[in-house]
Amino acid sequence: MRLSGTVYSEVLEMDTDLTVITPNDLRDAPYQVVYLLHGLCGNNKTWLDYTMLPFYAEHGQSIYILPEVGRSFYADMRYGQRYFTYIADELPDIVRHVFRVSADRAHTAILGGSMGGYGALKCALARPERYALCGAFSSCCLLLREGLEDARRNGMDGWGAQMPRDFAAIFGDDLAWTPQNDLLALAEQAQAAGAVLPRLYLTCGRQDGFYPDHLRFLQALSDLGVQAEFETWDGVHDFPYFNEALRRTIARFAL
Repeated sequence: MRLSGTVYSEVLEMDTDLTVITPNDLRDAPYQVVYLLHGLCGNNKTWLDYTMLPFYAEHGQSIYILPEVGRSFYADMRYGQRYFTYIADELPDIVRHVFRVSADRAHTAILGGSMGGYGALKCALARPERYALCGAFSSCCLLLREGLEDARRNGMDGWGAQMPRDFAAIFGDDLAWTPQNDLLALAEQAQAAGAVLPRLYLTCGRQDGFYPDHLRFLQALSDLGVQAEFETWDGVHDFPYFNEALRRTIARFAL
């Protein structure tokens, strides 16, 4: 079953689009819930349109929630909407009240690709009590502090016309680093608090431009004492790769 519509968000103070994909064989028992986050140029239907998700969901055990956040990088923006608060805090409450999904952490996962992979990791590390599993495919912004420093020092030529505007809206005109947007800082804070982190599963294609960042990020997590699983195979930053990553995640974790 595929449902598309809008939901009113009190955090965003507006209607926002949402797509929901369910197994065809609906049952009375609550389903696992998977929040599946889109990338920079996507929307709430991207995973539906460009992957085999409807087929996987038809034969699976989970309800998939596909929200929309524009080009916000899943942040509470300096000049814009509070998309992180919407995704991490408000949306789960909406979903539990409207759909037959389990409220248990053990039955909740968050996945995403590219910008959505960064968003999934941010939610999982900032709200570890909510999720049992985080799957992040070809994620950007893994080394955010370094990236912002480079942008301040060298400018953003070659990043496209829109990206400098996006970053200014998210991080401010000064492109200020803050720990709430930095994955390694969030991981360090969670470790210091003694939090039980979700299972972290990362993938990146060997020919993807983000592949070297993944290796450095995984080493930094290890240095913090954070365990993460990493799987890689030949691939670039495109939807054939994202689809395979999604298929493997669903099979590996019985979603």
